[in-house]
Formats: sequence, structure tokens, C-alpha cells
Amino acid sequence: MSEHLEKHAYIPLKQLSNRVWRTYEGGALIDRWKKTMPETDGSMPEEWIMSTITARGNNRPEHEGLSLIETEDGVLSLKDLINSNAELYLGKALAKKYGTTGVLIKMLDSLERLTVQVHPDKEYARTVFNSAFGKTESWYVLNTREIDGEKSVVYMGFKKHVTKEIWRKHFEHQNIQGMLDCLHKIEVKPGDAFMIYGGVPHAIGSGCFLMEVQEPTDYTMRVEKTTPNGLKIGPELIHQGVGEAKMLECFHYDTYTLDEALENWKITPEVLESSDEYTFRTLFNKKHTNCFGLNELLLDGSYTYKNDASFYVAVIYSGDGFINCNGKAYEYAQGDEIFISAAISELTFTSKSASKILLCYPPSA
Repeated sequence: MSEHLEKHAYIPLKQLSNRVWRTYEGGALIDRWKKTMPETDGSMPEEWIMSTITARGNNRPEHEGLSLIETEDGVLSLKDLINSNAELYLGKALAKKYGTTGVLIKMLDSLERLTVQVHPDKEYARTVFNSAFGKTESWYVLNTREIDGEKSVVYMGFKKHVTKEIWRKHFEHQNIQGMLDCLHKIEVKPGDAFMIYGGVPHAIGSGCFLMEVQEPTDYTMRVEKTTPNGLKIGPELIHQGVGEAKMLECFHYDTYTLDEALENWKITPEVLESSDEYTFRTLFNKKHTNCFGLNELLLDGSYTYKNDASFYVAVIYSGDGFINCNGKAYEYAQGDEIFISAAISELTFTSKSASKILLCYPPSA
């Protein structure tokens, strides 16, 4: 069986749609990106990309969140493909260190503000969840929309006046405005990029469509027991089963001015290569984290990409064209999510129309 699955490592692998239920509403801008009609907001506001993990949620389908790949042999899970030969699909170093992709990619579109939350750093994840991965993440804002006249914002980092005791009291009294007032509120526009390290409190405001590249877990500690839209959140989704006191220990209680917060977490993209046909730039890289990476290819012509002995993922944000790989041409189009295994040493993207291609990378091995 494994040999039968290994052959798929030598071609670009397109993922089927993989929408996931969350406690907040949204998703219309995902429909727009996918060119799906009608564009609808609802309870499936995220698209999980190249996922080998399941989503956490009560009474949800057992395998929700796992990515499926369309192949000439039918629909196969990415997890099964990787398990057939991890070295071939992931690369030798990644396979030896992690045995899995080590990264999760999401497209996220918020009709409402997400609950104020925090994710574990590696130490908390190791000691509390017995997990090799925390949930450091990154946000790359792709589009925004005004909701009820409100511009798109994000919240992150504690202001200077905040103490652990102040935060605990706001949580116990469910003083939502008090909690929001503890965080820096930042207006965002397309092109903005942020690192959200484990332990940093944050919330995504309404009207944000962004790519989130993160460590591959779904550990989220929430301090709001009711969503802005009125949905009651159960205890497990508040504290992930560890209890409220332990949940509050997940936060890092460092405080910042707004300028300090922006300096620490807002990222300026950097051009790596450019020509008349392309601009290749980096957003998140080893200067920011060793947990994952994200580059962007703006293409109006051809660009040859050489692999560095590990897999990567190409997400087609706009445009269409061809991927030339091992002597064959494969079409790509807006909305495609494509897994490129470590077995593919080189390929060439050639656009038919101007394209924005987001290239997502695993952690450093």
C-alpha cells in the first residue's frame, strides 16, 4: 500500500475544500476567494490547509480539519500519504525530527470579533498538554471589510497598566470591555503582517480576512464565556480541560506601549528577488520564528523555485497559470491549495494572468 501512495510525492497535490466549524461567524470572503456562490457568512469561517490534525470542538465530526487530496486514485488524506513515507513527503530532516508537517495553515474570515484568547508557548504545551508544539502563529492580512460601520482591527499585547490580578478579576467578573481595554487595538489593512507568539493575548476583530500560519495544534484558551454574537462557550473550549486557574497561567503578563507592541509583532516584508516577471519576498522567516515560514511570489511571467529538501505549500491567492514539474504541466487557479513534497527538487510557476502565490514552509529541522 505504501508504495502505491509514494508515487503521489512526485506531483503537485491539490487539496479539496476543508472548511472548519468555529465559535465565531464569518467565511464570506473565503467564498469570494474560492469563487464560490453565494458568498455566505456562517459557522464555518475557516479553511484549513494541508492539515494533519483534527479540530477541537464538542459534538463535531471525528475527522474535521484533516486535509484530503484529490489524486488519480481517488481522494486520499494528506496524513495517510505522509505516513506512507514520511522522508519522501516531508524531507529526511523533518521526518526524523517531527514525523509530521510541523505546521498548520488557515484562511480565516471574521464576520464578528473573535473572543479574547491566548495560545500556549512550547514550555506550557509540553508541561500541560504533553505536546511538542505550542501555538505560536502569524497573521497576514489579505482583505478587509467594514462590518456595521466598524473598520477592521486586531487586538494584541497587554497595555502598561495591566497586572495578573487585574486580568484575573476581569475574567472572573466577565468584564469583556475591561479585558478589551487591557489590549492594544490596532487598525489593519491588506498587506499588514503580525507575529503572535505563544503567551501573547490577542483577538481578531470583525471584517478581517487573513492567512494564519501556525504551529500544528488547536489549543486555544479563551477568557470570554460568551461570544460577541451570543454563543455560550463550554468549559473545555475555555480552558481546554486544564481548569480556569491553569488557563490563566498560559498568558505572559509582560506589558507594552503601543510602539513597543508594533515593534515586537508587526512585520515588514522584505524583497528577496525581483525581475520584470516576478517579485519574491519574505514575510515570516527565521528572524521571527523557527516554527514556520511564509514567502510571497508576485508573478507575471515565469519563476523557477528550487526546493531545500523539505516540503512546502503553495496557496494561490489570485491569478492562474501552470506549474511545470518533472516534465509535465499542471494548471493552477485562484483558490488552489497545493502541497509540494520534498521529493520535488524543482518546479516552475508560469502565470497566464498576474498571480499572487503564498508559499508556506515547515519549521526548521
